[in-house]
Amino acid sequence: MLTKPKSSIFYSRLLVPIRTPSFSLHTTTKSNNGVDSAKTRKKAANFIIYCNTRITQNGRNGNIKEAESIFNNMPVKTTVSWTAMLTAYADNGNISKAREVFDKMPERTISSYNAMITAYNKTRCMVDEAYKLFCSMPERNAVSYATMITGFANMGKFNKAVEVYENTPLRCREPVCSNALMNGYLKDGRLDAAVGVFEGMVDKDVVSWSLMVDGYCKSGNIVEARKLFDKMVERNVVTWTTMIDGYMKMGFLVVGFDLFSSMRKESAFLVNSTTLTVMFEGCGHFDRHREGIQLHGLVIRFGFEFDDFLGNSILTMYCRFGCIDAASLVFHTMRKKNLVSWNSLITGYVQENQIEEAYELFEKMPKRDVVSWTAMIMGFSSKGQTDKSVKLFRMMPEKDIVAWTAVISGFVSNKMYEEAFRWFIEMLQKSVKPSSLALSSLLSASANLATLTQGQQVHAQAVKMHLEFDLSIQNSLVSMYSKCGNVADACQLFMSIKEKNIVSFNSMITGYAQNGFGEEALKLFREMQIEGQEPNQITFLAVLSACTHVGLVEVGWEHFKSMKSLYNIEPGPDHYACMVDLLGRAGLFGEAVDLINSMPFKPHSGVWGALLGSSRTHLRLDLAKLAAQQLTQLEPDSATPYVVLSNLYSVLGKKKDGDQLRTYNKSKGIKKSPGCSWVILKDKVHLFLSGDQSHMDSEEIRIILWTIKRHCSGVCGDVVFDAIVHMRECVVEESSSDSLSYVYTKL
Repeated sequence: MLTKPKSSIFYSRLLVPIRTPSFSLHTTTKSNNGVDSAKTRKKAANFIIYCNTRITQNGRNGNIKEAESIFNNMPVKTTVSWTAMLTAYADNGNISKAREVFDKMPERTISSYNAMITAYNKTRCMVDEAYKLFCSMPERNAVSYATMITGFANMGKFNKAVEVYENTPLRCREPVCSNALMNGYLKDGRLDAAVGVFEGMVDKDVVSWSLMVDGYCKSGNIVEARKLFDKMVERNVVTWTTMIDGYMKMGFLVVGFDLFSSMRKESAFLVNSTTLTVMFEGCGHFDRHREGIQLHGLVIRFGFEFDDFLGNSILTMYCRFGCIDAASLVFHTMRKKNLVSWNSLITGYVQENQIEEAYELFEKMPKRDVVSWTAMIMGFSSKGQTDKSVKLFRMMPEKDIVAWTAVISGFVSNKMYEEAFRWFIEMLQKSVKPSSLALSSLLSASANLATLTQGQQVHAQAVKMHLEFDLSIQNSLVSMYSKCGNVADACQLFMSIKEKNIVSFNSMITGYAQNGFGEEALKLFREMQIEGQEPNQITFLAVLSACTHVGLVEVGWEHFKSMKSLYNIEPGPDHYACMVDLLGRAGLFGEAVDLINSMPFKPHSGVWGALLGSSRTHLRLDLAKLAAQQLTQLEPDSATPYVVLSNLYSVLGKKKDGDQLRTYNKSKGIKKSPGCSWVILKDKVHLFLSGDQSHMDSEEIRIILWTIKRHCSGVCGDVVFDAIVHMRECVVEESSSDSLSYVYTKL
């Protein structure tokens, strides 16, 4: 780093001629003076070049004060020095200072004008000032025209860009100006216009061809991109990297690797850190662990400079692989680390559920941005530590919509739905515009609370923000209306989705299945297959649930077996639980027990719960005992197996055994979760627990209940009313967090 001198003496000394001794001969003195003068001039010229370079470097690195110090202390400044200082100000967004330097320049060149025009273009809103300066130029070169074309194109003023292009002298037009116009069209997504310019060019260079290859790749037309690539006489590293990246983005990993190998064979020195970064991103995205390690070895063998850009791509790749130790090793090997480096490793730790390690790294960060804070908020939320998430959020110096969404989504994922709504309201009060993800999270909260009114309010908010056609919002709306029992509206919304994805189909199939429309669910599944959508685990869970509702045992078996045979999907514990439920409801207990014994992993509580439920229905005490025994081992604090088994004893006339089981249950101190009902009146939720008399209006409620009873006794008799009350009490008695979470009573 250049040391800042205290005065210009440091600089001026370099320009003072070296004096010869007084006793030297005249001829020698004359000769030495000539040599020394040449050396001094060369030394001074080199020093000016050095200072100019340092001004440029400091400007790019954001060290504008250091750049100013070097510039101001230079005793001799060239036009390049002034232009370097002008560019440094422009790079750091200080256009007024840049213009001040431009106005003070003792002499201006074409490069000076071009630099000032570029500075104006960077602000995007000052393109008119750039054009005025462009028109005032005494002389222009190809860069001048290209810079002005780029400025207009970046602002979307293509009419003006074409006007400048057409007025460009033929000697300056190709290939520089044509490339500038092509690049503008491609950035704006106007591939056809760019093709028109390209085909009209007489003199094309490697940049022209590379731009069009990139344009075709980004538009998804990889075939046309490859045709152009193969026609190229000369290719540079940008061309190769662009084509490889195109294949990687389209999912053609093998072809991308083959092209990378061809690149190395044709010209190994062309491979640079950008090319390798593309390769590392492809390996990480497609989970190609082996190839990723080989590439890492190639980097070490080639002796590439381990810059932060390349290091970050390797680090991110290992994080995607789940190899957090390797990622950490890469991180600590990096000489220069930027915010991306720190954030990548923190995110990797969070993804691997190593929250303590992530927070330890977060605490060591020299500087944090919104991404750093948000990653840790999501990490604590994933561990259920929402209090820490909130604390971090409150400490954030700047909060954006992503951070707000992370907090709200954290509450939803931890089933703190009311809290999620409170935070959403606070976010609106802070004038923060909700994102589609935030609205989707709230719709999920509404669905889980089965509060249709709140869900409709969120729906209205989405319409107000013109987000009703956002696919994630549409899918969430289908799920919300389905879970709230409004299948008709869910179906209508589903039909309005123009480009349905697998989530769309899963939401609707699940909605049909949960509401007892098994036939409709299976019909939609068949339509999904015809449309070519690949089902996933969630799809089959909904399909098997639909088969259970309809009682289609054979169809259920076929779908269960097709998971592995047709789609290479391994059935999970929930799929086995659905099949056990299907077989148990049909009374096929032999097949159900055989299926449980054949499971490649230990059955979870859902599997035994399904067997317990069907055993109660078919009065199979032996299997009910087996299922209850397994459930008590898996969930020792759950009262569900004791309640179900004691009720089954009572039904079978074994009252004594039932009483003994209840006594044993009480001796262990296990309490069942009380039944729960709620009523929404005037947007306020009134919650009632079984046996709870704490409600402030409980006495009035009891009086109204008996008033209704007297009225019913006159219409349909006491027997009917007592039967209804008895049924409700039975439901409340047997309800628990494991079997029936809520009894939703509408008055």
